[in-house]
Amino acid sequence: MAARSFAPTDRNIRGLHTVARATAHARRHILRRRVAVVAPKVADAVRYTGGWLYDQVAAGWEVVVVVPQSSDLRPFEILGATKAVDLESALSSAPYGPMPDMVAVAADLYASDERIRNGVLEAMSDSPTTVALWGENVPSELDSRIVPLQHRLSRAAQVFKSHALAAAAAPATAIAATESFLTGGADTLRMRGNLVSMA
Repeated sequence: MAARSFAPTDRNIRGLHTVARATAHARRHILRRRVAVVAPKVADAVRYTGGWLYDQVAAGWEVVVVVPQSSDLRPFEILGATKAVDLESALSSAPYGPMPDMVAVAADLYASDERIRNGVLEAMSDSPTTVALWGENVPSELDSRIVPLQHRLSRAAQVFKSHALAAAAAPATAIAATESFLTGGADTLRMRGNLVSMA
């Protein structure tokens, strides 16, 4: 199967939506729990959050991935993500409409993009949105505002994650039984399910 990527002129790709269309969908389905995964690289998002993402979809959550426009969406389709939105479009759009219940953000994006950093800090201070950071090199400035948690992957999540990693052309590695996050915001327990405190 050929890999599919974003194309600005092709609006019929399953899962690819404009920010306005994704917001309109959220307004129509206001009661559905939502998580947004914000990532600079598909392979990293799958490696750090793939099992958790699959388990959220299996639990009935709507998962929206926010990735660069040239990204291959196949790994996210394998994990069951509902929608994909272009990262730059999302960052340049004014926030409006229902916010996700949770946002999982790559730590390297937090460190490198001031818009991401400001959004995370705002969400952690006065928003009902829970923030989960993933990846390596989480900035120490957040140490007092975040709690380390782990998600124990279901067996199905481990299998789907391994297939998604293969589709992302990531190096073959053993799939760990857990994925680690640093969470903060209005309700860090919103990530409950199978998450356990690492403190």
